[in-house]
Amino acid sequence: MINPNEPISQGPGTPRSSASWPLTAGPRTRGSAPTSVLRRIGQCVAAMVVALSAPMVASAAPSAPEATNVVSSAAVRYRTVKVDGVNVFYREAGSKNAPAILLLHGFPTSSQMFRNLIPRLADRYHVIAPDYPGYGQSDMPPMDKFEYSFDNLSRVVDKFTTAIGLTRFAMYVQDYGAPIGYRIAAAHPERISAIVVQNGNAYDEGIDNEFWVAAKAYWADKSVANGAKLRPLFELPATKWQYTEGIRDTQRISPDAWTVDQAYMDRPGNKDIQLEMFYSYGSNPPLYPSWQAYFRKHQPPMLIVWGKNDKIFPPPGAHPYLRDLPKAELHLLDTGHFALEEEGEKISQLMRAFLQRHLK
Repeated sequence: MINPNEPISQGPGTPRSSASWPLTAGPRTRGSAPTSVLRRIGQCVAAMVVALSAPMVASAAPSAPEATNVVSSAAVRYRTVKVDGVNVFYREAGSKNAPAILLLHGFPTSSQMFRNLIPRLADRYHVIAPDYPGYGQSDMPPMDKFEYSFDNLSRVVDKFTTAIGLTRFAMYVQDYGAPIGYRIAAAHPERISAIVVQNGNAYDEGIDNEFWVAAKAYWADKSVANGAKLRPLFELPATKWQYTEGIRDTQRISPDAWTVDQAYMDRPGNKDIQLEMFYSYGSNPPLYPSWQAYFRKHQPPMLIVWGKNDKIFPPPGAHPYLRDLPKAELHLLDTGHFALEEEGEKISQLMRAFLQRHLK
């Protein structure tokens, strides 16, 4: 927009203020405006037209790979679909005719971890982010009525994709989303168009660190004593730690993130569910060879965006993907476990460039 208090450029040379406009230049009739003034008014109007029309031109043009065309969060829809009697909540945005992306969240969060990413993709893609049973806004059936395991959550998510009509889609997997998504991909390779993995593991190197010592003891011996060593992970200090450890600037991390996650975990019975899921995580390493075989055989396009300061899934879990997927792209980002909180714009830019090359 033109600011009437700013000098107006006359092309090459130094701009002159309105006070320096010549008021008597050229012949004029009684009551007419000076020719130079009319000319300047015309220039001003023309500049305003260009400025006002620019956003219209940008929105009509094809989107650039960068996330410059952010959709309003009001465009996101919040829906529920029933899968085997369980209400599964999900966020959805974008045209159903566009290439689909399934966003699979980690622990201890829900689809709310994608609240900022979805609008950055929805102008070009059909974006869907479900909450697993026991997480977020999905139903939380009691443990005697529902099997809380990675096998079962994968079955639910698989049936969820069928229920909402997804036949082919890319996946974004993080933390728990990786073992859930890789089960689906290995079972239905024809459905997977591309994979974006962010701090999600498929190799023994990725869990060969201090964080997993107590979990491995629990896998070997599901005792009350071993379980008690894991229960502090379900309390607020640990939840906040997951968001703040390894980041550059704590002022960029919204406290809403860990507050919302903790509120869901503080529901009666939920921490028992989380402990059961920690035990079930022990079912994932035996499947690593089958997932790696899927990578080698089908060579799905893969973008690896990894918070390199993550203490749960550090970079040794990122590099091995390149053994099986030599064409994969690897980007180590200077942030922590929930990389989207600090590097959401960077990740969305990398995703848009990557997906533009691989999704048609």
